[in-house]
Amino acid sequence: MKTVGIIGGIAPESTIQYYRLIIASYREKKQDGSYPSILINSIDMKTMLDLISKNELPSVTKYLLGEVMKLANGGADFGLLASNTPHIVFSDIRRRSPIPLISIVEATCSTAQALGLQRIALFGTRFTMQGRFYIEEFSKAGITLIAPDLEDQGYIHDKYMNELVNGIFLNETRAHLLAIVDKMRKQQGIEGLVLGGTELPLIMKETIGQPIPFLDTTKIHAEQAVAQMLS
Repeated sequence: MKTVGIIGGIAPESTIQYYRLIIASYREKKQDGSYPSILINSIDMKTMLDLISKNELPSVTKYLLGEVMKLANGGADFGLLASNTPHIVFSDIRRRSPIPLISIVEATCSTAQALGLQRIALFGTRFTMQGRFYIEEFSKAGITLIAPDLEDQGYIHDKYMNELVNGIFLNETRAHLLAIVDKMRKQQGIEGLVLGGTELPLIMKETIGQPIPFLDTTKIHAEQAVAQMLS
């Protein structure tokens, strides 16, 4: 069995969810009573976000690569970044990483392709919604990715950073997020929604009755990790 290394703490709430999802998916597939081998390096989210806010991307790469090195030195066979936002420098980290890394963006794009989706909305931090890393990957697959308008982006980013990453999940926030989805579905013809922030599934996990599918990037990423672990 391979050991997965997780760069966690970015943010803590979703890191806990990764741990739960990987164990559940592994035990569902293995069914021999065993548990997966997992290393978690929980880092300082503020350090990372401060560097991204200043657009000091080489420093972000250096910081995260150093944390990946710790996982490799600890015995991880492969790794992942338990967050969407740091994938803004994922290609640079992957190129220099001593262990293989699984991209949350690539895994999510493959899921969107399997569902036959062509026009998809993207929610996440401002860095994710305004970044190119999701759009470029999805465009290779012929999928159009659409971010909310600037006002809605501001709302989503604010709630994400001030509520969700702190473990605060309010019904009124969920209702507002769903209203943005409904508006984009009616006005822009979106066929699905990428929950491009690993805390978003924690507030928008109930998708029963929704007219379009929500792509849970945390679950998709965790299941890809289990597949790699068992390969």
